[in-house]
Amino acid sequence: MTAATSAPTLVEICLEDVGGAGVVAASGADAIEVCAGLGVGGTTPTPGCVRHCVEQAPGLEVRVLVRPRAGDFVHSSREVDVMVLDIEALRDTVPASARLGFVVGTLRADGGVDADAVRRLVAACGGAPVTFHKAFDSVPDQGSALALLADLGITRVLTSGRGGPAVEHLPLLADLVRRGGDDVRIAVGGGVRPGNVARIVAATGAREVHLRASQVQASAGGGGPVDHDHDRGTGSVTSAAVVAEVMAALGR
Repeated sequence: MTAATSAPTLVEICLEDVGGAGVVAASGADAIEVCAGLGVGGTTPTPGCVRHCVEQAPGLEVRVLVRPRAGDFVHSSREVDVMVLDIEALRDTVPASARLGFVVGTLRADGGVDADAVRRLVAACGGAPVTFHKAFDSVPDQGSALALLADLGITRVLTSGRGGPAVEHLPLLADLVRRGGDDVRIAVGGGVRPGNVARIVAATGAREVHLRASQVQASAGGGGPVDHDHDRGTGSVTSAAVVAEVMAALGR
């Protein structure tokens, strides 16, 4: 793989809240990952949410998570069919001028990359850039997997190295950044915060970091009766202050 070139570290913010894309666009960050269900690790967002984010952040790359359910990353052929249909529907939802990308990941039962499924998903993306998400953290032979993903058309891998926060795997991440070079960019995510982002970048050479920049906010209906355990009158929203702290820590 070709060597990486020196450039400012890009910042991607992962979000699921309506309005979060506008916050990120105003912050100077570079990209957003649009999801639903972040409490269960993220699932495919609605076409309406994606279109809203594209409209609110026209200058940013909008990367859309495509994951049909919570749980493991071993997907049946029918689940891959659904993922392909979701990608096609999302491509039809947004203007052709949008900077749209997709985030996918599917594994075999032995933990290796499911090459046939990934090939189908990349083809469905129609030339849009494709990221392989943190399913990569579970792959036993990550060096071979990185080369395979490059051959399959993946241009970016999101990883914390292994399970747990990225700060626990800095040497491994540095090796992956070196191996990926310019062909497969390594985006470091997993416990990235304003207080450790500069250390992570310095130790790994990462050219891109990924994080949630959330804060808890009381909802308008917080004073009413609570019918479900998950309805407690609060919600998570994207924080302009957290994004600003990350950008400042990176000298941007």
